[in-house]
Amino acid sequence: MNENPKTTNIDTPSDELEWREGDMPYSTGFGDYYYSKSDGRLECDHVFIDGNALKNRFTHAGRIVIGELGFGTGLNFLETLRQFNEFAHEDAQLEFHSFEINPLAPSVIKKALTVWPELTQELDLMLASWPNALTQDNELNIDDRVKLHLHIGDVNERLPKQFFQADAWYLDGFAPARNESMWSLELMQEIANHTKDHGTFSSYTAAGWVRRNLIEAGFEVRKTNGYAGKRDMICGVKIPTEVD
Repeated sequence: MNENPKTTNIDTPSDELEWREGDMPYSTGFGDYYYSKSDGRLECDHVFIDGNALKNRFTHAGRIVIGELGFGTGLNFLETLRQFNEFAHEDAQLEFHSFEINPLAPSVIKKALTVWPELTQELDLMLASWPNALTQDNELNIDDRVKLHLHIGDVNERLPKQFFQADAWYLDGFAPARNESMWSLELMQEIANHTKDHGTFSSYTAAGWVRRNLIEAGFEVRKTNGYAGKRDMICGVKIPTEVD
């Protein structure tokens, strides 16, 4: 069982968030945008939905568990929810675990995502479920089929305290060069510990040291075409542990 919950400030400090080009949230702390400048929603579709073959899995799965590094604006969750509702059968269930060290306020999330009217219904559902004060581990009941678990704090501390086993992972922290601790070997090993045999992952980055860490952690890794002209991204599968 998780330790007693602690409340946390739900607002990212104003000096760590800037709005660029009108409505693009930018982290000054990590020196990176929260999503692709080309089209964050389509990037999610290419990198995370297709990278984990989720449309087909939604169609056939009774219950699917997804883990994510970096909740950010919630864009990946909302696009996943939209496609889950489109492709999954009526008895299917989605459990989504996301880790975030600097949670954004609901007003910031809404401003960042209103650019995509395709997500209005999903955004309204999520914000209606948003707690008044976030704790270290938050369970948002989006509807009868979908639960969002939002884990607040350093993922290197929060993930080892969780007990879920993911069918798929979205590795979507800020760029590895700007946020090394979210791509370390130790964290990749912890992710492997929280992944079912034959579970999958995908990521926009193809940095060589990230690939090597994933391989050492027990994943088979392959490169594929990135989004919007980016040459490479990676995806892969957890190799089953041999049993004597």
